[in-house]
Amino acid sequence: MEWRSALGPSNEVITREARGADLVVIGQTKGLADIYSSLDPGAAILKMGRAALVVPDGVSSVGAEHVVIGWKDTREARRAVQDALSFLREATRVTIFEACGPDEEKTALARLDDLARYLARHRIKSGPVVIVKKEGSGASQLLQVAKDERADLIVTGAYGHTRLGEWIFGGMTRELLSTSPICCFMSH
Repeated sequence: MEWRSALGPSNEVITREARGADLVVIGQTKGLADIYSSLDPGAAILKMGRAALVVPDGVSSVGAEHVVIGWKDTREARRAVQDALSFLREATRVTIFEACGPDEEKTALARLDDLARYLARHRIKSGPVVIVKKEGSGASQLLQVAKDERADLIVTGAYGHTRLGEWIFGGMTRELLSTSPICCFMSH
């Protein structure tokens, strides 16, 4: 483990210094004070090319006993699962979660079964959970599953949208970064 520090805008410094890291641990930021002294975890994760462990305020350690994977069949989610294999191997329980539309349950289960088989090849046992989209955001549904399952780590891809796209479609990554009471392992 190594500690690095430097002067400059926080996002630029962390993006530059990430080149020497396997995992970047950052705190959860509730609001940005100014661009020079405040880190925007979402922007940093999208730029640094490394996995990030986002730790909420008040959390002093990560047990990773029960991990919930927030799955969406994308490059970012695949990368996050690959990057998190060492955490997943150490977990006593892994749950894979995907929210889907009412007519998509069968195909969602097929995707989760594929992921479960992939994890099994890495000696990781997991159980899938498919939730038909309900009211509320995907992030709030993922957080509810993690809470119900008593998870202590969420693994998910980090997705970037334009501000307009987030306004129209919502920002799952941004919502997790700002509201999750559970540590989030994210990759982009």
